[in-house]
Amino acid sequence: MTDLSINAIGEQVSTWGEGPVYWEDHLLYVDIEDHKLVRLNPETGEETIWDVGERIGTVVPRTSGGYLCAGDSGIYTFDPETSEKTNLADPEPEKRDTNRFNDGKCDPAGRFWAGTISMVKNTGDAALYMLDDAGTLSLKVPQVTNSNGICWSLDATKMYYIDTPTKQVRVYDYDNASGEIGSPKILVDTEAKGYDSSPDGMTIDADGNLWVAFCHGGCVTCFDGRTGEQLRKVDLPCVETTACAFGGPNLDRLFVTTGLHKTLEEPDAGKVFVIDGLGVQGVPAFAFAG
Repeated sequence: MTDLSINAIGEQVSTWGEGPVYWEDHLLYVDIEDHKLVRLNPETGEETIWDVGERIGTVVPRTSGGYLCAGDSGIYTFDPETSEKTNLADPEPEKRDTNRFNDGKCDPAGRFWAGTISMVKNTGDAALYMLDDAGTLSLKVPQVTNSNGICWSLDATKMYYIDTPTKQVRVYDYDNASGEIGSPKILVDTEAKGYDSSPDGMTIDADGNLWVAFCHGGCVTCFDGRTGEQLRKVDLPCVETTACAFGGPNLDRLFVTTGLHKTLEEPDAGKVFVIDGLGVQGVPAFAFAG
């Protein structure tokens, strides 16, 4: 195993960076509170930044071009050439003042899974939804409070999901042909493992292990995707570590988004960090098929 290298990249300082996804040699991510969608070239540091006019929880690429986003106004397409937005679904319009969309990703079949967060911390008042390539929105997990990290096993028979206040990573049996999920089981109880911080964004590596960023925890931890055993923990010089994604030409660089702590002064807080030398690879991201 080589020595780890952890560095901040790019100039953008996000109030609350989130939702990284590596696509076409660039890292896409969002700054939720500053309404920004960011495309970063990790090799050159070049950044393209769009103001989407609302809080934006996540972004994924579309196979037809452009991006699919989710935020205050629901789920919408975004054209990076014109900045045009087209709304596709808004399942909680009556909760516009209390809820918004948060994290989300596409499954191996190209469906978009994204969930909401209760910004006023009403327990069970949010949910996880799925948008298919025909534009049909389905409620998949009700009674969520802060929908966060989501990813799928390498054989697409399991779905991993985090509702942050539970302090758990849950696993569901998954049918990739239909998008149906089974009943959840607890794979990792992070509080029982000694974490007083909160599991946030998550990704999976080519060995089937999960990498979870811990909000307020300043770390990313790797858990066995089958047993939940903690395998590795990497500390970062920034308390608000929010989400992670593998990228680079060989998918062997782990990119970590961060946010600004309310009181701490941290030199590189809010920037994207990249961890090199982990000795593992990720898997390619999936684009929305609609």
